[in-house]
Amino acid sequence: MTDVFNQAKHRLAAGEVALGMGLRQARTVDIATIAKSCDFDWLFIDMEHSSMDVDTAAQIAMAALGVGVAPVVRVPGHEHYHATRLLDAGAQGIVVPHVDSSAEAERVVAYCKYPPLGHRSVAGAQPQLAFKSLPTAEAMRLVNEGTLVVVMLETPRATANAEAIAAVPGIDVLLVGFNDLCAEMGIPGEFSSEKAEAAYAGVVAACLKHGKYPGMGGVYDPKLMQKFIGMGARFVLSGSDVAFMMAGGRERTTFLRSLNV
Repeated sequence: MTDVFNQAKHRLAAGEVALGMGLRQARTVDIATIAKSCDFDWLFIDMEHSSMDVDTAAQIAMAALGVGVAPVVRVPGHEHYHATRLLDAGAQGIVVPHVDSSAEAERVVAYCKYPPLGHRSVAGAQPQLAFKSLPTAEAMRLVNEGTLVVVMLETPRATANAEAIAAVPGIDVLLVGFNDLCAEMGIPGEFSSEKAEAAYAGVVAACLKHGKYPGMGGVYDPKLMQKFIGMGARFVLSGSDVAFMMAGGRERTTFLRSLNV
């Protein structure tokens, strides 16, 4: 039986936390196997805040499919072709930044999902289906079921509209980008503030009401991560490749320079 297995959706459906690794510096396909060995569920292939091009993102997405890590691409903007080209190349999820309203969320669904949910153009053989030839209707249904549609809420307007956004059919995750949200609220970097916590509580409540998953990005302090996961965060961006490399590198040099030789 043909199916589209999406590890991130599998974790979320089981009520578990789906852990993502951000990619900004990685440019080779071996990062997918590295992520798998580190027990990440999805790759956050970041095309908004990096110089990564479509072909590199597509190659990494294809490698991730092969090892069972869900390739999720953050596209740089709202133009439909940013998302559809990566979906056609194997992405199992699209993250659209700066979504402030239900109308914008509806537009995201329209270009990320095939009919009847959306209006995505029907491509040929699908990487998500291992390029197997299937009846068009079945292929569309399977790929729709296996695709995560994630919208980022990054402004006070967006969090105020969280319930209307969560009510949009076809949206799976409301991912709060705490860096931009706190900057827009006039409290840059103050992720532990009452204002930030209240905004996130509202998003979580909206997700629970409408059967969607709350996401969290930009928060990497362990105590704060524990707090927001306790509040309901399930789609969690755990950190980026460069942050992990910097932390590991700094730990090693600190140790070696401390040796009395």
